[in-house]
Amino acid sequence: MSNTYKSAGVDKEEGYKTVDKIKSAVASTHNPNVLNNLGSFGAFYEIGGYKNPVLVSGTDGVGTKLKIALDTKNYSSIGIDCFAMCANDIVCHGAKPLFFLDYLACGKLDADVASEIVMGMVEACKDNECALIGGETAEMPGMYKVGDYDVAGFCVGIVEKDEIIDGSQIKPGDKLIALPSSGFHSNGFSLVRKVFDDFYEPFEGKPLYETLLVPTTLYYQAIKTLRQELTLSGIAHITGGGLIENVPRIIPQGLCATIQESLIKVPSVMLELEKRGGIERLEMHGTFNMGVGMVVVVDSALEKQVLALVPEAYTIGEITQGEEKINLVIQ
Repeated sequence: MSNTYKSAGVDKEEGYKTVDKIKSAVASTHNPNVLNNLGSFGAFYEIGGYKNPVLVSGTDGVGTKLKIALDTKNYSSIGIDCFAMCANDIVCHGAKPLFFLDYLACGKLDADVASEIVMGMVEACKDNECALIGGETAEMPGMYKVGDYDVAGFCVGIVEKDEIIDGSQIKPGDKLIALPSSGFHSNGFSLVRKVFDDFYEPFEGKPLYETLLVPTTLYYQAIKTLRQELTLSGIAHITGGGLIENVPRIIPQGLCATIQESLIKVPSVMLELEKRGGIERLEMHGTFNMGVGMVVVVDSALEKQVLALVPEAYTIGEITQGEEKINLVIQ
């Protein structure tokens, strides 16, 4: 019997089946700027209506959160996570997400699993008014075990050059306002999985994995609402490294983000992890978002307006003079 690609572990028919399952859903994210259909070698996106456009890009993956999804066979949120980790980064600079591409690698392709992951991306793209214009599904037996998947993505956005948000306008007295996270988002899961060794254990009336797999919050709509009404001086996406590592990235030299830790609304699942794992609070803040998914910096005169426009937002501190860039006051 002669060797075939299928006998080596790659089933092209399953790939075709995946494309059939996702084709119409992916097309529903397109707009007139998308110039080609699924199946082209490259993805085309036409840009118009900008005076001095700057492209802003971001790439990321889901990390070991994916392991929980695979072990519990719950894949619907993973595509949202993948998109959010890319798009939330570019939103920090005032950019509007234009298009997204995904990369899905596995040991043996299952069209139902792959399409469920992509459907999450479709949902997220629609929320961000963004087109899913391409991707790659790589079946790699020998590299990945059967049942294993890895997911990554790449997002490109656009912003007028004179409207880029880079933190340079931040000044003393500005307020730091938290936009809540939905949980761990997609960071710190190697530690989460070390402490929580039973994803099926009950937590607040449901299996723990349901809480752990809540998808990363998409912040595009909230930031869009704010930018339509007022000027934002800076935006920080709180990912790996938490507030401690991410807020300083937008703070100019000579200034400090002074944050009152007691004001932060820490999710109960993070408090449980901290307690059960015997983890010090500073270590928690250096690993997880601790309930703050994004921080926006605004002039103090705009604070009340921000809180009115985004009701779930709340103030956690202000900008002061100082060289350390962040001072997390833990009492």
